[in-house]
Amino acid sequence: MSLFKVFGSSQRLEIIHELTDGPMYVSELTEAVGMDGKTAAHHLTVLEDADLVEHYRRGNRKYFRLIKRVRFEASPPPERSFVLQAASEEASDRPAAEKAGESSKGTAASATEGSTGRR
Repeated sequence: MSLFKVFGSSQRLEIIHELTDGPMYVSELTEAVGMDGKTAAHHLTVLEDADLVEHYRRGNRKYFRLIKRVRFEASPPPERSFVLQAASEEASDRPAAEKAGESSKGTAASATEGSTGRR
C-alpha cells in the first residue's frame, strides 16, 4: 500500500501521533484515539504492513511502537516541493547531502523507502 493510502486515514495519523510518545499496548492506544478494538486492529495491521510500526508482547499485553521516522512537507511556489517519506532512523539521521535523490535545496523527495516527490 502506498504512503498516500496509509496516511489517507486520519485515524492512522492519530495512532502514529500517539506512538511518537513511545510504545503503547492495544487497549491503551484504542482509548487514547477513541476507537473500538476491531477498528484499531485494522489500522494497526495497515501500519505494520507498511513497516511503520511493529508489535511485541510483554506478558498478556501486545505493545505497538513506531519504527520509522515519518516526514511530510509541502511548499508553494517558487520552491514548490512535496515530500512524503517514511525512513528508518539510520537513514533519517544522515546529513541531507548524503541522501540520494535530494537536491541541495531539499526540494525533491529522498530516495528512502516510500518517498514520493515532484518538482
